[in-house]
Amino acid sequence: MTEHFRLTLGAALVCGALAFGAAAARAQAPSGATVRMGDYIVAVVNQELLTAREVEQRMNAVREAAARAGATLPPPDEFRRKVFDTMLDERAQMSNARELFVKIDDAEVERSVLNVAAQNQLTLAQLRQRLAEEGMDYTRFRNNLRDQILVDRAREREMQIRIRITDADVDALLEKKRQQSGGKPEYNLAQILVTVPDGAAAALVSEREARAEAALARVKAGEPFEVVAREVSEDANKAVGGALGLRPLDRLPDVFADRVRDLKSGELSPTLLRTGAGFHVLKLQERRDVQAFTVTQTHARHILLRGSPQFDQAAAGRQMMEFKRQIASGATTFEQVARDHSEDSSAQQGGDLGWTSPGTFVPEFEDVMVALPIGGVSDPLVTRFGMHLIRVDERRQTALDAKQEREQARGLLREERYPVALAEWNKELRARAYVELREPPP
Repeated sequence: MTEHFRLTLGAALVCGALAFGAAAARAQAPSGATVRMGDYIVAVVNQELLTAREVEQRMNAVREAAARAGATLPPPDEFRRKVFDTMLDERAQMSNARELFVKIDDAEVERSVLNVAAQNQLTLAQLRQRLAEEGMDYTRFRNNLRDQILVDRAREREMQIRIRITDADVDALLEKKRQQSGGKPEYNLAQILVTVPDGAAAALVSEREARAEAALARVKAGEPFEVVAREVSEDANKAVGGALGLRPLDRLPDVFADRVRDLKSGELSPTLLRTGAGFHVLKLQERRDVQAFTVTQTHARHILLRGSPQFDQAAAGRQMMEFKRQIASGATTFEQVARDHSEDSSAQQGGDLGWTSPGTFVPEFEDVMVALPIGGVSDPLVTRFGMHLIRVDERRQTALDAKQEREQARGLLREERYPVALAEWNKELRARAYVELREPPP
């Protein structure tokens, strides 16, 4: 539950839910924060202060997030204790991050601020006004976004050190996934069949064998198997180059299975196979091992405005919202706007980014793209490249190649081990930290 709160807080800041983001940012007050009238300090962690007002603001923020997500919260006393413990962990993490002197540049903070504004369909001026209405100073808001990025960066660096995944770990997970799938390797076998009638005379058998040997020699000499199959084979599949289609080994005739089980994809059986049907030239077109993982690929388009001294980010955001309005009304199409206005190499293709796998784009772009429904158009999104609108056209499940499969397994193992490693780190930070818990004033 504690980690759920932490992730909820981070998601709010990244996604730009303004009311939640501002409250969450206030809850990350830096060392030396001013204590407001009627407020009081409930804890000190090294040089970081935690006030009662901040705890209440965090609790309200988590309640709002839980209501939006339809989540159930624990009883009030337990809820407050978990929020309080989470905030103590965060103060210890913040203190540690400051000691590391990790630098967060102004451009990265500015992108975070612009994302908060753009995803709430606000200009920077309107964002400042909203923050003021909620009692949040704009400079403090920026500084707390910087602090959140700082903590996230320090946490991820620590997790990289602590979570060690070996090749043996990956192999074991892949094998476990394959066993769970219950699948077997599939073979796409192709044949050239020269038939021999039942009871054929020796001379006819020899003539048929010679014809099959000639076909085998042609393939060995470099002629495409499919071409020879269409010319010579007397099999029903000759029109498709003799391919029988993907089948597990137990669905092939035993004599075929014995020949191809040790062949590699694309390899030709070196000698003819004689069966009751005649003489066969066999080639294993493809061996497809059972995949432990598949990946969801996305076919998306985008419109990019890079921004410049003459056309700043705020103006780009307003322009993007107008583009989105025109597209939604049917006055124009996403593709036409991309061709006319996008400052990306994909513009002439209507902003088409093609089929992409996870990890192709920067995280802030990919997070928004993955969350969109088919046909959905995003709100303006800021990345290091500029301001984007994204539309998702299609999605599909695709088998991974061997390298991608191992990376997927490695990522899954890291995700599984992350909560334990994070809990251990928090425990160590708390043990090293000076923590003073203060009673509320009388």
